Amino acid sequence: MEKPAPTQHPIHELLSRRWSPRAFDTRPVESDKLASLFEAARWAPSSNNEQPWRFIVGRQGAPGAYDRLFACLMAGNQKWAHRAPVLLLSVAKLTFDDGAPNRHAYHDVGLAAENLVLQATALGLASHQMAGYHVDKVRAEFGIPAEFDPVAMIAIGYPGDPADLDERLRQREMKPRERSPIAEFVFGEQWGRAATW
Repeated sequence: MEKPAPTQHPIHELLSRRWSPRAFDTRPVESDKLASLFEAARWAPSSNNEQPWRFIVGRQGAPGAYDRLFACLMAGNQKWAHRAPVLLLSVAKLTFDDGAPNRHAYHDVGLAAENLVLQATALGLASHQMAGYHVDKVRAEFGIPAEFDPVAMIAIGYPGDPADLDERLRQREMKPRERSPIAEFVFGEQWGRAATW
């Protein structure tokens, strides 16, 4: 299912097409496509070229990480994410290599994740990023060190049929996409005063 953004100004078609569905087909994602996602993430910009992103990846049907990642999701996300054949966890390294705090780590991990999900869209895949997971559980399950912080889970797969979702989720899936107007978040002369150009 395609659901392009109803933009007020022209943007690249890839940006318009990217959205976060909950309906996934259970068809496996090919290894070369999965590698392409991480190649896109690898080339994201980062402060001081630190590249503070890490990813844990699980593929449905393969032994190891998938079931453990899935078990860390909150129940509301488990209702639909079980059909996604790939689950990822993004993780931020909170310090630079010299040990100094990297206050831009989450920003940079977000850039890498955006590269990844845009590449997924370009390859005909769907992606959905999730905050609804148990951070302490995933940290313990995978032995994530203290200087790293789990950021988001990401479901990846081919688009599915919204009819496979329960009624409440199906309604959310079919709802038109919305965003705040630019004037509400782009300021000029003073905080809260819309910029003009």
